[in-house]
Parts: sequence; C-alpha cells; structure tokens
Amino acid sequence: MRITTGRPGVCVARRLTIAFGLLIALLLLVGAGGLSAAVMANRLHDRAMEPQPTLRENARVHDQAAAVHRAVRSYLLTGDTGELNVYFRTRDTPFATLAEARRHAFPGARENLAAQERQLRAYVRVADQQAEAAPGSGQGVRLTEEASRLFATFEASNQRLINQLNEESQRLEDRAHRLVDSAIAGTAVALAAGGALAVFAAVHTTRALTRPLRNTARTLGRLAAGEQSARAEEDGPEEIRAVARSVNLLADEGDRLRAIEQERARLSRTARAIGVQIREQLDVEQVLDTACAGIGEGLEADHAFVLLTEQDSPLVCVMRAWSAGRGLLPAQEQPIPPVPLDVVRDHYRRGTAWCRNDLSAAPAEGSPLPGAPGSFGEGGLLPDARAAAEALGLVGVLVIPLGVGDEPLGALFLARTRRDRPWLPVEIEIAESMAAGVGRALHTALLYKKETHLVEKLRALDKAKSDFLSTVSHELRTPLTSIVGYIELLKDEETGPLSPPHQHMLDVVDRNANRLRALIEDLLTLSRIESGAFGSRKEPVDLCRLVASAVDTFRPAAEAASVTLETHWPSSRPLMLEADSDQLDRVLMNLLSNAVKFTPRGGKVTVRAEARDGEAVLSVSDTGIGIPPAEQEKLFQRFFRASNATAAAIPGTGLGLTIVLTIVANHGGEMQVDSEEGRGTTFTARLPLTAASGAAASP
Repeated sequence: MRITTGRPGVCVARRLTIAFGLLIALLLLVGAGGLSAAVMANRLHDRAMEPQPTLRENARVHDQAAAVHRAVRSYLLTGDTGELNVYFRTRDTPFATLAEARRHAFPGARENLAAQERQLRAYVRVADQQAEAAPGSGQGVRLTEEASRLFATFEASNQRLINQLNEESQRLEDRAHRLVDSAIAGTAVALAAGGALAVFAAVHTTRALTRPLRNTARTLGRLAAGEQSARAEEDGPEEIRAVARSVNLLADEGDRLRAIEQERARLSRTARAIGVQIREQLDVEQVLDTACAGIGEGLEADHAFVLLTEQDSPLVCVMRAWSAGRGLLPAQEQPIPPVPLDVVRDHYRRGTAWCRNDLSAAPAEGSPLPGAPGSFGEGGLLPDARAAAEALGLVGVLVIPLGVGDEPLGALFLARTRRDRPWLPVEIEIAESMAAGVGRALHTALLYKKETHLVEKLRALDKAKSDFLSTVSHELRTPLTSIVGYIELLKDEETGPLSPPHQHMLDVVDRNANRLRALIEDLLTLSRIESGAFGSRKEPVDLCRLVASAVDTFRPAAEAASVTLETHWPSSRPLMLEADSDQLDRVLMNLLSNAVKFTPRGGKVTVRAEARDGEAVLSVSDTGIGIPPAEQEKLFQRFFRASNATAAAIPGTGLGLTIVLTIVANHGGEMQVDSEEGRGTTFTARLPLTAASGAAASP
C-alpha cells in the first residue's frame, strides 16, 4: 500500500539550484574581484620595478664619472702618470653607460640623462685640459676649481634623477598596497555574505529534506527487520517522493521475488520427491508411470505425455498419457499423434525446452512455427497435431527432450488449457531438471532391461555348456576305461611278449590316456561345482599322512624331471582335519603336479605342513618360472593359463587351480599365492584344525 501526502510539484533540486547558484555566483564574483585586484597590484608592482634598471645605470654613471674625476685630480696632485693613463682609459666609459640607460629609461628620466651627458661632456673638456697642464701649476689649480664646479653640477643632476625615480617607485608601491587592502576587505565582505547565504540554504534545505528522508529511513529499517508490509510515505520534495516510490517498488519487487522463490522451493520439493520415486524403479513401465503422473501433478499441468523413440522407427510415439481429470490414460488411448523423429532429434541437439503460451494463435497451416524444433519450425504443426491440440483445447505447451549421451530417448510434453496459467520461467527450469532425471532413469531402466535379457541368455548358455561338458565327460569315460584296460592287458606277459618299440608305444598311449582321464575328471568336477552338486564327505583326516602319500606318489616323476622334492611336517603329532581325504588328495596332486611341471631341471619343490594359530598351513613352493604380477589375480579363473607358461608350450588345461580353490573353500579354508616371475611360486592353503588338534598345537 502506497501513502501519498504533501504538496505535489515541490522540487528540492530547484531550491538547491537557486541557492547554490547564488552562492557560486558570489564566489565567482569574489574570485574575479580578488583576481582583478591581484592582477592590478601585480602590474603596479611591475611598474614600480621599472625605474630600477635606470637607477642602477644612473649609479654606474656616477661611479664611473667619479673614477674619472679622481684619476685626473690625483695626477695633478701627485704627478703620477699612471693616474693619467687611468683617466684616458676611463674618460669615455660614463658616456656608454648613459647611452645604455637612455635606452631603458622612461621619457621623464631621459631628459635628466641628457642633461647629465651635457654636463659630463663639459666637465670632460675641462678635464682634458687638466691632463695637459703641469702638476702643481697655477693653470692646473684654476682648471681644477672649474672642473670641480662642473662635476658638482653633474652630481646634482644625477642625484635629482635618483630622487625622482625613488619617488615614482614608492608612489606605485603605495597604490599597489592600497589596492590589495581594498581587495582583502571586499573579499571578506563577499565571503561573509556567501557564508550567510550558505547557512540560509542549508537550514532551508535541511528542513525540506530531513523529515521525509527520516520517514523513508524508518520504512527501510522496518523492511530490513522483516516487516515486509511496510511502505514509505510519498511526501516532501519531488526527489524524496521519487525515493519513496523507489523504496515501495523495491518492496513490491521483493514480495514478487519471494513468491517466486516460494514457488521454486515448492517445485523443488516436488521434483526431489518425484526423483526419489523414479530412482527407486528399475522397470521401464513403472518409470514411465511415475514420471508422467508425478510431473503432471507436480507442475499442475492439464495434460502430460511421455514420448519414446523406437528402434528403426521414423516416428516417436506416446508411451504414457496423463490428464488432470482422469489420471493415467489407458495404453490404447493416444490423445496426440506421433511426432517425426527429426523433430525430437533437433530438439535434443538444442538441449533446451520449447515453450509457447499462445498455441491457439499459432500461424496458419504450412507456416513456420517460430522457435519450434525440426520440421515444426520450418513448416508448422502437421494437420493431425493441430487437430489434436484444438480437440484438447491446448493453450500453453512445454516440450523438453529426454536422453542421455548423443541420441535422444524421447520427449516430455506438458500442456495447459487456461490462458491465466502460462508457463513461468521457474516452472520451465524445474521441468527441465525433472526431465533430466527422467532421462537418466529411463536410460538406466532400459539398460537394466537389456542386461536382464542378456543375463538370462548367458545363464541358459552356461547351463547348456555345463550340460554338454557333463554329458561329454560321462560319455568319454566309458571308452577311455576300455582303452586303459586293454593297455594293461597288452602289457601283461600272458598275452605274449612285446618288442621294445611296442612297449614304448604302449607307454605313450598309457601316459596320454591317463592325461585324458585326468582332464575328464577335472571337467566332471568343474561341472559338479557349477551345478552346485559338488560336496564333501568329511571325516577325521591326518594332513601329514596325506602329504606323505602324495609326495611318495610324485617322487618318481620329480626324479625323472631332475627336480629335488623336499618335505617338512611335524613328526611328533598329527595335523587332524575334518575333511574329505579324496578331495584334499586332489588338492595336493594338483599343486605338486604344477610345481614339478613348471620347475626346470635342477630346481627344487618344497612341501610344508604345520599348525599355526589354530589352523593347518599347507604350502607348496617351487623355484620355477613364476607368474607375471599382472596375471596373478586371474590364476583361479577357469581355463586361465599364465602367458609365460603358454609361451614355453607347457601343457595344461587351466582347471586345476580352480578346483583347488573350490575344494579349499568347501573345507572352510582360504588360498594364498606368492610368486615372482623367474624365481618361483608358493601356494599356501589354510585349513581349520579339529578342536583336539588345535588345542594340542596351541601351546
């Protein structure tokens, strides 16, 4: 509410202009008077200084003439010819000085200087006669008296000029002092008048300004204290009234901005709530339902549509539709037609929302729609789109692209049917933020959907592979058993003697048959592991006995490969485990096989078994080729083989360590590998001891 009082048309600027204009005029007048007085005083001072050069020249003439006079008199008195020389050398000097003085002198002094020259010449004529007279002669005395009289006449004229010039200088100096005194007095009077005028203007202006300004300041204080309804009285001079109006306008603008900020806060809360609901969904259909209904309600739209692109389709169709009166519409109901893909792509490349609050005033069919993306901006709305907009009564529309990365996913279409509810900038900003969240959620949901399908396919493929391995392994065991049996029959002496070549060939066949059998066993074990059928029949087992048996089995193979096989385990007490002895024997056989296989001739394999911290620690170390550091994390993966083993053409399937890790894990233990390429590898298995064995080992 604005309060207007007082007399309109009062202008403090006019008052200040008049008052300060008079003051400035007075100051200018005082300054001009003082400056004029200073200039005149300076000129009088300069004029007072004008006789000084003439005074100096006149004094020089007197001094030079006195020197001539002394020289000739000294000659007549003493007869010194040196004084006579001085006389002749200086007799013309005063005349040159008089000529110089006459050039500088003002007219009043020139007459005196001319008289001095005449008198001085008369004296010089007599002095020349003195210079010719004999010293001490009567003629010299007579001439000296006449010369003294003439010189006295010259001195009198010279002194009169001095007196005249001094009097003129003093007169001018007195005038300058009187002028300065008058200027000071006038300036003081003018300054007093200016001060009185300034006091009058200050008092008058203060009375006109302080009261309305004080009222405006009180209003500003109330506004600063949070009393947002406070408004200033538009009273006083026009300028103060303008300030009060500005304060009121700022207060009104503050109210408007607070309303916008409150609306922004409300919409932000709505956006956060909808975002949380959308992020909780991983199903595409649920994301579409939540986004369409939530954004439509949150932004108070009359209609909301979500359009999605389809692979290899030139159109972007409506996937979800919502209206304020009916909520989510059935899937078969499509209130608006599909949109060309080029429109959505161009809109997504722009990266900004397209808003129009007067869709009913769109140009005629076929005319460009200003600011619209794609073909809509070039040729306007298509007939079916225009008809749908008219049927729904759309007035204000807001379209925001959806997508992640380079390709769009679709668009969010919001519409209102009321002319009094245009889309505001804050609503557009929040809608863009919501659309960005919907785009990310849709992208995640689509990826999750694709990943789910891919996982199902992979599971089916993995099951088919496992079934194939199991079937093939079982089918291979029967003929392999027959092959191994007949090899044993052929080696039996009852079937007849064999020649050495035949014996060697049977050994090769037997060795490869055993390798094939081990491979089949590994494949069967792997198949049971993957199918979940791999179990353990646990019973009390002495780990030391298992180690001793496995080492005895592998000792011939180690000796054949020139590899030293060392063992270390406690001989005083057993290491009892609750374990499947066959599976632990499989662990030992695989670890020893790898150690001997990857250790060059002359190397060493060490097997250790000990009790430590309530656990049985089994380690198999070798001095073989080692494992590259970057590949050690993959050792227990199926079919993985180290690159240096592959490069050395060392045979193997890459299944042994996978089986070892599974068996150890089934027994509640853990595996550890420590290897350095070129220097060897140590595999360590930690298995829980039985209660009795752990208590015995703890001391």
